[in-house]
Amino acid sequence: MSSSTAQLTDFSLDILGRYLCNGFDEAMRSTDKNARRPDGGPQSDARPFNAIIIGGGSYGGILAQHLLYADDTNSYRILILEAGRHSLPEHFQNLPLQRQPMEMWGLPWVSDPANGYPGLAYTIGGRSLFFGGWSPRLLDEEMAPSRWPPNVVTALKQPYFDEAARQIGTDATNDFMHGPLHLALRKTLASAITNNKVRNAIPLNQLPLHLSGVGPNPSQELKLEAPLAVQSAAPLPGFFAINKFSSAPLLMEAARVAYTRSGGDDVKKRLMVVPDVHVTRLVTGQRNGATVVTAVLLKQFGIEQSVPVPGDGVVIIALGTIESTRLALISFPNLPNTALIGQNLIAHLRSNLTIRIPRASLPAGLPTALASSALFVKGKFAHAPNDFGYFHLQITASGLDKPTTDSEAELFKKVPEVDLLDALRQTNDDNVVITIRGIGEMTPRNPNSNITLSGAIDEFGMPRASVQINRTARDEVLWNAMDDAADDVAQVFANGQPYEVFDPPQGPPNQIFKLLPTELASSKLPFAKRRDKMGTTHHEAGPLWMGTNANDSVTNENGRFHHVGNAYVAGPAAFPSLGSPNPMLTGTALARRLGNFLKRPKPQPGGGFQLLFDGTSTAKWKMTTIKNQPGRDNPGFFHVIDAGLESVPGTDLGLFYTKVDFSNYILKLEWLTWRDDDNSGIFLRFPEPVTSTVDYNNTAFIAVDFGFEVQIDALGRGSPPPGQNVDKKFRTTGAIYNVPNQTLDESVLARPVGQWNDFEIRVKDNRFRVLLNGQQKTDFVNGEPSRGKPDAASRFIGLQTHTGRVAFRNIQIKEHP
Repeated sequence: MSSSTAQLTDFSLDILGRYLCNGFDEAMRSTDKNARRPDGGPQSDARPFNAIIIGGGSYGGILAQHLLYADDTNSYRILILEAGRHSLPEHFQNLPLQRQPMEMWGLPWVSDPANGYPGLAYTIGGRSLFFGGWSPRLLDEEMAPSRWPPNVVTALKQPYFDEAARQIGTDATNDFMHGPLHLALRKTLASAITNNKVRNAIPLNQLPLHLSGVGPNPSQELKLEAPLAVQSAAPLPGFFAINKFSSAPLLMEAARVAYTRSGGDDVKKRLMVVPDVHVTRLVTGQRNGATVVTAVLLKQFGIEQSVPVPGDGVVIIALGTIESTRLALISFPNLPNTALIGQNLIAHLRSNLTIRIPRASLPAGLPTALASSALFVKGKFAHAPNDFGYFHLQITASGLDKPTTDSEAELFKKVPEVDLLDALRQTNDDNVVITIRGIGEMTPRNPNSNITLSGAIDEFGMPRASVQINRTARDEVLWNAMDDAADDVAQVFANGQPYEVFDPPQGPPNQIFKLLPTELASSKLPFAKRRDKMGTTHHEAGPLWMGTNANDSVTNENGRFHHVGNAYVAGPAAFPSLGSPNPMLTGTALARRLGNFLKRPKPQPGGGFQLLFDGTSTAKWKMTTIKNQPGRDNPGFFHVIDAGLESVPGTDLGLFYTKVDFSNYILKLEWLTWRDDDNSGIFLRFPEPVTSTVDYNNTAFIAVDFGFEVQIDALGRGSPPPGQNVDKKFRTTGAIYNVPNQTLDESVLARPVGQWNDFEIRVKDNRFRVLLNGQQKTDFVNGEPSRGKPDAASRFIGLQTHTGRVAFRNIQIKEHP
């Protein structure tokens, strides 16, 4: 059973984990209508999770947070199931850690050791806590219409790439990297590309510029800015910069917002993050002739558990690409296109070249402390006319006052000591170390690259994935072209001076080659010695690719499996092709698009009606107040749930009210109770509940005294007015509460609890009529001059908080003719 308070470990008090995560037991208890709340009250209003996100890593976190906010009708309860635990609150480079913590990394699949797959980060936030930050944008030509659904491309270009860039910090990359060294290297590189000194580099005037705040005539050099997912400038006065992007803070914020909005009631908490659960399979069944996921099977502490998926529920697989594919292969073995699942596995070609240039290579007049630079070059190679392969170069540089190979010596560094900062400012840097990393696309739909199920069984009794990734002859040609461009860039920065090349390009060198200005790096360090293994980029993509043709793709243009009505994919697994960009920006954009697609529409009024509540905002509604004993006596409140309003009773009567535009009207709404003893009502024609004229302790009683209530109470409880003998039937559902001189049809009954009912309330002059589910229940002519007056001052209606929980939706009104 999960602890309700933060727990002590040997070394820490787990405050962050406790208030970010929920236990699986807590999550399931919050869906149980037969359970009790901590205060002993019933949970009859509990509802299941209807958006189940499998994986709380890079894209699961982005999707969960965005869906929570995009779903402004509050229609979803979101459950994130994460195999890891909470480890780091943000990107590890934002923390004063000396090295990347490795305790949460693992390799769950089988592959050729030559591919070098490093595995997954089993932790909330996943690999986004450790990624390098480079997040360029796909060019239009990298999203070929022969592969990418046209409507997806249109949506990415506007607005989702822009939204994603703002979220991760790549819309203003030059706010992070600046200074004399950076400007000098950028100018040198721009001039070289303009003068065709870098083979296969795309001319700057052929590239788009996606930076914000650059003025009306931006320099072409800005297109060389490194698209790093870092926000270094404060977004608003008084706010800290967000620093290097990761998804863990998004989930932390979303979990706390969900808790705050719920008022601490787990039943109303719309997002829960459950760690340390391992999803093993999705159970499918038939609903209305379609295959759907009906349950999610998982294991925790060796015990198999199940999460039911309701009829309106969706399941989103947001694991790493390989594990998402494995789960799909295990769960969907008999779909018409199952044979496609796992095909189209693609990653990136990656090379590294590290050089050291002397200060003499740089323009004169630079300060003694040279600091850092980061630059980006986009390239393409023509395999044939109108047939291109794409790559880019990620360039990092650091000015140094001592021999080292670290081009990031002063890049991505959290420096907490003022003394060290002063020392960095005072260094006399006499050389610059530059690393040029090439990232090239692989050919999609290579039949020799795929994911299948292996014969190896994991610790949860399920088959592991088997991963095969191989290069084509086309890939080899592009790789050579990319490495040629890196050689040229190295010579450009050497600027006619001798320079040095490190072997190996990363880590402490075994050998340092001294090159003449006319020598290419490959003359001493061949391409083969600069190239990483195929699986080292963390950029796997494609095996659940999206498309419009169910016979030629696994998922549709929204990332839903073609033959499963409620199962979706988030992340690079759904990319039809990869281009050269790291997948973070595109994956973020598609996750935001999926969140917007999944959100439920707002209610729409019927002909001639206008909504009094639009399903999202309560800005036009107010809650009555109780004057005495604040903090003890309270009128309750309303949640916005599933485009409706759901009451939470307080310690005394409450009323949620709004003003309408006319005195004579037809009011329509739907209402729902979960128990026979739930009690509420709709108050009509009362003046605004304020205490200016009469000193009311509870202003809800202004509506009681001066308006009328259409009752909702199957049991007809309450007492008659003092001195009167009013039959109990006038306190039951559909009656005007405690009014004896009304015509009441007792044969017109509400539907059973748990089903929605319709009220149509017609108010004209002094006549009140109530239709319950289309049949007239009540007809009443008001003879009291002090109540329910058809004047401008009494144009208020209200929903009552009394006992139990009652929901209202589709609240709309029009003037009665």
